[in-house]
Amino acid sequence: MSVAGAMPARWAAAGAWFAPGFAALLCLGPVVAQKAPSAAELEGFAARYLLVDGRTAAGHAERRNLLGALAGAPPLDAAQLTAWQARIQKLWSKQRTLEKAGDQWFWPEDKKSKAQKRGRYLVGGETKKPKGLALALHGGGLGSGDAGSAASAYGPALAKLGWVMVAPEVLEKTEHGWTDSGTEEFVLDLVDAALRTWKIDPDHVYFVGHSMGGYGSWTLGAHHADRVAAIAPSAGAPTPIFSHAGGPIVDVVEGVIPSLRNVFVSIYQSLDDPQVPPGPNRAAARLLGEAAQRWGGFAHDYWEVDGRGHAEPPGGHEAQLRKIAERVRTPVPERLVWQPVLRWKRQFHWLWWDQPVFGATLVADLDRAANRVRIQCDKPTDGLYVLLDGRVLDLAKDVEVEVGGQQVFRGRAVPSLATLVRTSDHPDPKLQFVAEVPAFTSSAK
Repeated sequence: MSVAGAMPARWAAAGAWFAPGFAALLCLGPVVAQKAPSAAELEGFAARYLLVDGRTAAGHAERRNLLGALAGAPPLDAAQLTAWQARIQKLWSKQRTLEKAGDQWFWPEDKKSKAQKRGRYLVGGETKKPKGLALALHGGGLGSGDAGSAASAYGPALAKLGWVMVAPEVLEKTEHGWTDSGTEEFVLDLVDAALRTWKIDPDHVYFVGHSMGGYGSWTLGAHHADRVAAIAPSAGAPTPIFSHAGGPIVDVVEGVIPSLRNVFVSIYQSLDDPQVPPGPNRAAARLLGEAAQRWGGFAHDYWEVDGRGHAEPPGGHEAQLRKIAERVRTPVPERLVWQPVLRWKRQFHWLWWDQPVFGATLVADLDRAANRVRIQCDKPTDGLYVLLDGRVLDLAKDVEVEVGGQQVFRGRAVPSLATLVRTSDHPDPKLQFVAEVPAFTSSAK
């Protein structure tokens, strides 16, 4: 099979950003857990964890070291859990925020280090009391693309919806700019910073975009489906896979369709589009329908017209955005489907996979009546954990985990500070969990 414009494997990581005032915490030195750490030491370890960029190999190793130290803390009772959640909220609030208007740079120029400004983004829409957050992704391609085009196209419509708009610009202007050169990490950094800047319910985050921005909303929305309520790709499609050169489209690139089970997808396509013909979006809509028959979910709307070329939909982008306006994320779905393609994307809803297997297709179901999780996966699940709290299963009872029909765990799940901190990598309290149990056999540890 051949892939049109194949997406490069995203196993590289981006650099870290450290909040002013917290850098001193990085001077604590290597963590050596010889005795139970004090409360002050635990808070220092937690603060360091939130600052270290776990997307780099060195950062991930340091985080594992910090989690080892945090594991020395006694199990959390309800009062301690509440207190620690408040501490983490405070740590979150002191990290990076965004400017509330205008044309900005995420990494400003630093004359001392001779670092050039990078990470352009524009802010618009409803900036005072937004009801939601939309990442507006621009079009372009090799050597082209400007955040201003997305900002001007989407800003007025998003203002009417009462959503704040953040329109980033790709770091490298390539054919697949939204998934190249650290740009994907940059977009997620913007989401996190926006959640710190405005009081936005994280269940109301949306990815939208036209042309290459449509490709970006498809791919980034799927890769991070646990962070978004809906996506609205306009005149842009995921990378198609052909049976052979010039043959029919048989699939789209890994990591897109399966992971979108719990995300609403609004697709817009014009039949006479000279830049993005209807084939890839038609195929993607068909694959969403087939996935719905197989696994349930995959709610979507395919809006096809003729005579619009590569222009916006009839009625403008507002007409398409209205289709996603009432969609809300489900942070703890009863069934999730995940096809990992990023080494650094380790948490997906209520699962944690320390070394996710590229292209694996994993289906996980909650059976709350039996207090059980059932998992099916076409690859080994070494290092996979189920993340738990009272929304997932009843922690007052034994929890069971089955993988491929085999019971791999049965017992009590104990709330721990390490798990709470591990799942606090983002300012999204609805993706915080308090306990974890293995979803692999003990021999695989």
